[in-house]
This record gives sequence, structure tokens and C-alpha cells, in this order.
Amino acid sequence: MSSLAVRVPEELSARVPVEQREPGLDRDGVRLLVSRGTEVSHHAFVELPGLLRAGDLLVVNTSPTLAAAVDGRIGHTRVVVHFSTRGDDGRWAVELREPDGRGTTRARAGAVDGVAGRGCGGLRGTRVRLPGGGRLVLEEPLSARGERLWWARVSGAGVPALLREHGRPIRYSYTERDQPLSVYQTVFALPSGDGTGSAEMPSAARPFTARLVAELVSRGVQFAPVSLHTGVASAESHEPPYPERFAVPGASARLINAARAGDGRVVAVGTTAVRAVESAAGADGVVRARAGWTDLVVTPERGVRVVEGLLTGLHEPEASHLLMLEAVAGRAAIDRGYEAAVRGRYLWHEFGDVHLLLP
Repeated sequence: MSSLAVRVPEELSARVPVEQREPGLDRDGVRLLVSRGTEVSHHAFVELPGLLRAGDLLVVNTSPTLAAAVDGRIGHTRVVVHFSTRGDDGRWAVELREPDGRGTTRARAGAVDGVAGRGCGGLRGTRVRLPGGGRLVLEEPLSARGERLWWARVSGAGVPALLREHGRPIRYSYTERDQPLSVYQTVFALPSGDGTGSAEMPSAARPFTARLVAELVSRGVQFAPVSLHTGVASAESHEPPYPERFAVPGASARLINAARAGDGRVVAVGTTAVRAVESAAGADGVVRARAGWTDLVVTPERGVRVVEGLLTGLHEPEASHLLMLEAVAGRAAIDRGYEAAVRGRYLWHEFGDVHLLLP
């Protein structure tokens, strides 16, 4: 899919959560754009229970958001470390960013202590001093695609303790200020015993409140929990996602298969939920309990085997996630929906409005 033709004005970036923009509102005070094919309608998010029907199944990501940004130093140079993904061998995939006073928006682009242009080999062995006396050493690039993310060995008290004591949520320059971690947790987030979680919030679920979940359940809508620990996004290059840890429990697999066998629709809450479910689906469309790593990239060519609808945020016109949206709903629906979102002054990014794609 090529980039969308729409241009998103900068003023349509949601700079703070809706409950801070409009005191008196809760998280569910955002707007909801609904696409049924190329037909578009405009709603408040609190109308969601009336837009779904008994027997529908919402697949939700229970991954908690980590306070994944930590200040560090390379020599006398300040850096910000984004802790992205924990590997099976105890190392962490990390990204080094430049502090700029507006979040941590500038990638270091291979420069260490003012030396640039040395390629991946020039970063290997780079040592970063961390708060509390810890050290981080870059060992090897995560992939051959570039040097944005590196596998790093961390010494000291351990990364979960480091993030709890010295971390803050990752934020980018379109937001106004740092927020407490609670702002980035969804109502579905469950703490993990090993300190793992998502480097960036599974934001499609942010508008849900306990009150709204109770209303959906009372109307016969079911929920299937899965987990996918999302890593650090490529804010500049919009590269496809890299392997991430996921789990689809047996109980959730049974709920999904039962909904598909009946009259219910399987609606994923967020692109992370799509990636988890589709990674657990066989060629026959049956979902089975699975846990591990997924490198699945959902494209229109691959298609979707299970997911029939998607609730998601509004993505930048060049974002790789739009390939997944096209796989679920088709290119014409995405074009029409995004044109309507810009005309209707919907708000973008993790604190913004949401888009429901239905068959």
C-alpha cells in the first residue's frame, strides 16, 4: 500500500489525553469514526455498545505499558535509552535517542560522542552509564535492516527495577508534556510476573473504562484476552514491526473459534491484537493456544484469517500499520475513512480519537 493521499494537519495531533483537554470527561470521551466498507458514520466512543451486537467478540491486549525511557550518558553526552523488548537470553533490544526537551524524538543516527558515519560496527561495544550505577553495552544490531535497535547487555539491579525507579513513559514531540505511567495503562493491562510489557501503550484500548466494559458485557459482547508486548515504534521511518513476544491462551482461542462458528464477529482492539490472533491461526482459520515470538506482518497480500473487524487509532498516512488496516477492510474503505477523519477534525495518535472498521 502506498502512502495515503490525505495530509494530516499538525493541529490534529492529540497533545494531551481527552480527560485533560476537556475536564469532566473520562477516557471514553473521545470520538469514534465508524467505517462499514466505504460508508462512514460519526459517533462518540460511548456509543460503542450500540454499534456492536450480542455474540460479538472483542479481542483485547492485556500487555502493561512500561516506563521504558531512561536517561543515560555516553561519556559526557546525554542520551535517552528506550527499552524495547526483552530477549530469551536476558538481553534487551534498545534504541538510543537524543533528548531535545520535547520528548525523546531524535534518533541518534549512529553518532556516538560526536563521531558519526562508522556504520553498525562503530556502535558495537558502546557503553551507556545508567542511573543507580548500572551499565548497558550494545552487542549487535537487532536486524540487518539498520542500527536503530540493538541487543544490549545490562548490568546492575536489573531492567524491571531500573524502569520502576528511574523510567518514564516514552513520548514523542506531538505531545505536550510527560505524563504519569497510569495515563498510559489501559483498563485491560495485567502486570506480568517477569517485568515484561509494552514499550509503547497498546493505545486502541485506552478509551475503554470499567463502566463501558460492564455495559458491553451486559449487552452480550464478550472479551478474549491475548497479549503482545509491543516494542519501540520507528517514529521516523515507519518500518514494519520486528519480532515481538505474544501469547494466545487456550480459553481465548476457544472463544474466538466459537464466535466464528456462530453469528458473532471477531473484532480486534488494536493492531497488536490482530498480530497476536493471526499468529495463532492456522491455514484452516482455527485459532490454537500459542505463545512465543511472532514476526508476522499482516499485509493485503497475506490477508487475515480470523479478524473481521478492527478498532484502532488513527495512523500517520505513511505508517506501515495501514497495510494491516487494508488487509482487514480494503483500500477504498481506508481512503474514505481517513478523508472523513481529516474533514471531521478527528485527533491523531495515542491520546486521540479511534476508528472502528466493520464488515
